[in-house]
Amino acid sequence: MTTEVTEGIQITVKSFYRPGFSNPLKNHFLFTYRVTIENNSNDTVQLLSRHWHIFDSNADHYEVEGEGVVGFQPILLPGDVHEYESACELTSEMGSMYGTYTMQRQLDDSMFDVNVPKFELVAPMKLN
Repeated sequence: MTTEVTEGIQITVKSFYRPGFSNPLKNHFLFTYRVTIENNSNDTVQLLSRHWHIFDSNADHYEVEGEGVVGFQPILLPGDVHEYESACELTSEMGSMYGTYTMQRQLDDSMFDVNVPKFELVAPMKLN
């Protein structure tokens, strides 16, 4: 589990390997990750978009950008928590991800980026 705080917004990420949805013989490895977003600031904020950097140990790198997270653009009052789960497919048993969320303060419509800390995607068989 990794955590980072940017401007009072705390992001915590935990990843999971999903063997039942993976096929190592075909270089298909599925990981899910749970993100917890905590608004520890004094402002009401809305998550507008995401930007991910995804790395595979096969030296593949790709980026994903889009509105919201899993179809939502949550508004978080001070003290609110939003949690969601998503997935990532890799062609090897290890990789990593990190990124940013673009947030908007509701008080003055100012926007800022919140860092999503780098987290590892590792199949347990790689650890042996």
